[in-house]
Amino acid sequence: MKNIFKFDKETFLLIDNDVTAPDEEGNYNIPAGWTDIPYDPGLYLPKFYPDENVWKESATKEYIESLQPPVPEPDPTDLLKKQNALLSYQMARLQKEVASLKGDGSS
Repeated sequence: MKNIFKFDKETFLLIDNDVTAPDEEGNYNIPAGWTDIPYDPGLYLPKFYPDENVWKESATKEYIESLQPPVPEPDPTDLLKKQNALLSYQMARLQKEVASLKGDGSS
């Protein structure tokens, strides 16, 4: 058995995994419009180029970007934690500056 892949006359993938059996002599007769060359599963719109015997990406950059999930909104709790840490740091720095201005010797 051998995996084969069907493409249309514009060479776009139609069926991504079918099988064919060898004939009595053990030869695989792959029908026209089919190939036994696998495509990279990372392709969004695989397109087969029979002259080169290769699959290539045919999707535009805009199409691929439209399929990506949106960037999640930041978690409000995480934002508050970051703000609290920043304010605590600023408060400690200001307290140190005030102490050094008062001249208590803790610089």
